[in-house]
Amino acid sequence: MEKLVFYIVDVLAEEKYAGNQLGVLRHGNNLSDAEMQRIAKEVNYSETTFILAEEERDGGYDVRIFTPEAELPFAGHPTLGTAYVIQQEIIGDPVETVVLNLKVGQIPVSFNYSEGKVDILWMKQKPPVFMRTLDKSKVSKMLNVEENDIDDRFSVQEVSTGIPSIIVPLKTLDAVKRSRIAQDIYLDLIEDTEAKAVLIFCAETYSGENNLNVRMFADYYGVPEDPATGSANGCLAGYLVKHRYFGKDRIDIRVEQGYEIGRPSLLYLRAEDKEDEISVSVGGKAVMVAKGEFL
Repeated sequence: MEKLVFYIVDVLAEEKYAGNQLGVLRHGNNLSDAEMQRIAKEVNYSETTFILAEEERDGGYDVRIFTPEAELPFAGHPTLGTAYVIQQEIIGDPVETVVLNLKVGQIPVSFNYSEGKVDILWMKQKPPVFMRTLDKSKVSKMLNVEENDIDDRFSVQEVSTGIPSIIVPLKTLDAVKRSRIAQDIYLDLIEDTEAKAVLIFCAETYSGENNLNVRMFADYYGVPEDPATGSANGCLAGYLVKHRYFGKDRIDIRVEQGYEIGRPSLLYLRAEDKEDEISVSVGGKAVMVAKGEFL
């Protein structure tokens, strides 16, 4: 039996020890579902991925994603980080695209290079699905903010590009910083929603280079607050063009996340509202932190 090789990758990060940590294991085909779940709980990152084989199947690499609590059909930073490991450690040469076979389907990740090194990885997500809108009064109580902290130009809405999120537009960075999840209201609210993650955002930012500040809470998945979230930001990208947040039917923006928990992250969002479909891409950088054998 081949030994499990373990990588630690910081994803959606400009440098080490920023962004969202990811554990990636190779040769995961030798593990049972229960073993994968136990390893994900032991690693205790927001997600851990398992590369099942070194060869492509149907044009992609079989990958499974686990949080400490459950398996996920899709998640953003694990998709980007795992594609980065596959390119660096399995393929070894520059490639334009790596395709991951996930529970949600095939997700392509494209590579941009700078001076011969991987720069920004881009992930094309599934077209967003827009679901129901939520009562702002209850959402404000869940976030421990005032109802008038929510930007009343736009709705609070469930959106999905694979994993649904509740998108909440806030007016100010102060409101974003003050937000805290009230567990009892959160648990009551998500009983009636398909989405369990809550993404809040505003147009004020810590860095003047960025366009939005974001926080994401997902206690349901065992992640009280995530430092960088590709799937939820994909939902946000679709939401932004659907509701013309910037007054346009397309966006190409920079989003900061994780500042409040000391893991500053940077995501790149592109989206366009075409006549029959919204296209969404999420980009970011990845940095290898460590490699070793999993005992």
